[in-house]
Amino acid sequence: MKWDAPANGTARLNGVRQARWVATAIWGLVLAAGTAPAQSPAQVAAAREKAQVCFSCHGPDGNSTVPDYPILAQQSWRYIFIELQDFKAGRRSDPHMPPMAAQLSTDDMMALGFFFAAQKQLPIQFKVDPAKVEAGRKTADTVLCPMCHLGGFVGQNEIPRVAGQWPQYVKKQLEDFKAKRRTNDAGNMTSVAAGLSDQDIENLAQYIGNLN
Repeated sequence: MKWDAPANGTARLNGVRQARWVATAIWGLVLAAGTAPAQSPAQVAAAREKAQVCFSCHGPDGNSTVPDYPILAQQSWRYIFIELQDFKAGRRSDPHMPPMAAQLSTDDMMALGFFFAAQKQLPIQFKVDPAKVEAGRKTADTVLCPMCHLGGFVGQNEIPRVAGQWPQYVKKQLEDFKAKRRTNDAGNMTSVAAGLSDQDIENLAQYIGNLN
């Protein structure tokens, strides 16, 4: 199966499954070792050097200071790995990421995933609307968001950590899933977002951004 399958239909779904299978296989090796692979100082330094280009958008050590760009610090390494594969293969579109990902090898993607997963996420600053936060909490429970993203939206495996993420970014991703502009999740989020109103999305973005 080619990883650069067309970004539509069955080919897209198969590509998503392939990427997730690769990540799962690697994760199996990590679990067999009992922990994440130990990184030598040289490996850590090399990963940080490769991540420097990411900092220009995603902020120092992955703590974005610009709401349009997601925070990568403390993100699941598997999620970062899969998304980079999807950008490289054309399964996920973005004005900036495909050219960046095109230069990365599988080892590079793993190194970046482990690097950002090891960073500490810092709190964001945004104007909180308490009513929207509470409404978002209720919506999250209604549509069972914690079933995949876990309590506190800390994420697991290939399910991203979104707690404390910029509300503007969360809102755009939910809108893109709803409009099927983003479809690299094998249909899970597309299905969930289809039933959300614009107000639901706004409320969820506020609630998620308010989590620590």
